[in-house]
Amino acid sequence: MSALTENGEHRGDRDGEGVPPGGGLTTGEVARRLGVAPTTVRTWDRRYGLGPDGHTGGRHRRWTAGDVARLERMCALTATGLPPAEAARLARGEEPPAVARGTAAGARRSPSRSRAGSGLSLGDVRQECKGVARAALRLDAAALDRLLLDAITEHGLVAAWTEVIVPTLQAVGRKWETSGERYVEVEHFLSWHVSGVLRRTTPDTVADRPGSAVVLACVPGENHTLALEVLSAALAQRGVPVRMFGGALPVESLVAAVRRTGPAAVGLWAQSRTTASRPLAQHVAGLEWGVRGARRKPVVLTLGPGWAGQAVAGAVRPTGLAGAVAVLESVAAR
Repeated sequence: MSALTENGEHRGDRDGEGVPPGGGLTTGEVARRLGVAPTTVRTWDRRYGLGPDGHTGGRHRRWTAGDVARLERMCALTATGLPPAEAARLARGEEPPAVARGTAAGARRSPSRSRAGSGLSLGDVRQECKGVARAALRLDAAALDRLLLDAITEHGLVAAWTEVIVPTLQAVGRKWETSGERYVEVEHFLSWHVSGVLRRTTPDTVADRPGSAVVLACVPGENHTLALEVLSAALAQRGVPVRMFGGALPVESLVAAVRRTGPAAVGLWAQSRTTASRPLAQHVAGLEWGVRGARRKPVVLTLGPGWAGQAVAGAVRPTGLAGAVAVLESVAAR
C-alpha cells in the first residue's frame, strides 16, 4: 500500500495519479493498489455506491482516476475509525445528516466509545482504537504511525497507552490466541510501531541528577519490554533521568547497574508469574551504597502482571502506568 500523507491521502496516487487513461483499472488492480481485498471493493460498490461512474461494455467494470481517488478517500477515512457508511458519504462528497455529522465530529474531538473492532473484539473502547486496529490489521505502517502520534498528541502518553494502545494490543492478542497462531505478525507489527513512535516523542536526554535516577529492567527470563519502554518515555517527558536496560537482564548485571548508578528507585518488570522472583526483588531492595553513616537503598517497584498476588516486603506495587509514573516521579524528586 502506498504511503499516506499527513492529511490521509496516498503519495503517488493523489487524484488517481498513475491510473491509465482510457480503459481504467480492473477491480483486482484497484484492490491491489489500495491494499484491500477485491471483495472489499465490490462491497463498497454494492453497499455504499462507490462503484465506477462510467460503464463500459462487457462484464468487467473499469475504474477511472476519479473513481480510484474516491476509494482512496474511503480508505483514509475508515483508517481514522469512522464507520464505513459515514466514510462513504464523505468520500462521495455528500454532506452527512445533522445527527451523523455530530457523531463524526464527536469521533474526532471527544473520547467517544466504539464497540466495533474491524475483525477484532475490542469491546467498549475509545473510537481511536478502531482506526489503530484497522491500520495494524492492514499492516499499513504510515497510517499506523500517524494514528499513534495523533493519539499521544491529543490525549498524552499515559492516556493514549492506557485507553488506546493497550486495548488494541489485547484485542490482537486474543485474536491470534483463538486463530491458531494467525495474526502474530499483526501483534509484532503494532508493538514495533509503538516503540518507534515512543522514540520519536521522547526527549533525547534528560540531565542527570545524582541520586535521582530510575533504573528500569525486565527480570531474568522476561523479554516483554514494551510497557517498560512506555514508562521510560513517560518519565523522560517529566524530566526524570532513566537508566533503561530492557529485556532479561541477568541478576549479576542488574546488581552491578544498581551499585554503579545509585538510583532513587528500581522498577522490575515481569509479564509472567513464572519470571517474577520475590527473592530477586528483596535482594535489590536490600542493596546499599554510599559512605558509612549515610548509606542509601533504592525504592523497588514490582511492575507487570507477573507480580500479581506476590507481595514483596519493602517493595511498592503501583496500579497501572499512571500509578508507576506518580510513584517514581515523587521518589526521584526527594
